[in-house]
Amino acid sequence: MVMATNASTAAPTSLASVTLEVADLESARRFYSAFGVDTCIQLRTTDAHSTGFRGFTLALTVSGPATVDSFVGAAVSAGATVLKPAAKSLWGYGGVIQAPDGTIWKIATSAKKDTGPATRHIDEVVLLIGVENVKTTKDFYTGQGLTVARSFGSKYAEFTPDPTSPVKLALYKRRALAKDLGIPNDGTGSHHVILGTTNHTFTDPDGFTWETTTHPAPTPS
Repeated sequence: MVMATNASTAAPTSLASVTLEVADLESARRFYSAFGVDTCIQLRTTDAHSTGFRGFTLALTVSGPATVDSFVGAAVSAGATVLKPAAKSLWGYGGVIQAPDGTIWKIATSAKKDTGPATRHIDEVVLLIGVENVKTTKDFYTGQGLTVARSFGSKYAEFTPDPTSPVKLALYKRRALAKDLGIPNDGTGSHHVILGTTNHTFTDPDGFTWETTTHPAPTPS
């Protein structure tokens, strides 16, 4: 249920943090530290059940193919499963992995050739949630106080990021997102992700929960 709040008088809403819900907290901490994304997210335990596609992915943008390979290799060495091997595409170079806790990560670059050695630097992190109707969910979020940074009709919308958060929020059609990740669209149960906000608690039209937080995740160095 959406909490009754007057969006015109409330403070602006933005994505302050992303918390992944996992079954084994210590195992997840070890994995994300080895993967190299532990400063981008927070973790907490859950016994909630889910099957299939959870309706979102976390996407890393990096500088070049060698850095993509470095992150994919680190994830696989730590126990991740490759859903789509890193490869060249029309848009650049990238791959998709699934963490042991079930979270799907896409690592990509717009560069098709390396201009230097691999690094462990992340240029951008995007929480991309799959929605049934991009316009409906976009309008819901603008009603909550988020500002649209870019929008491509009924296909994609991106919101202005919170300067204190390492993660940007974007919307994509659920079916199209699943296809891009190389997985079936069907899924039931918990999303296993909580979006943090310094504003009020609410749930969006696609069942993603926002909770009030006073401790944004640290910005990656």
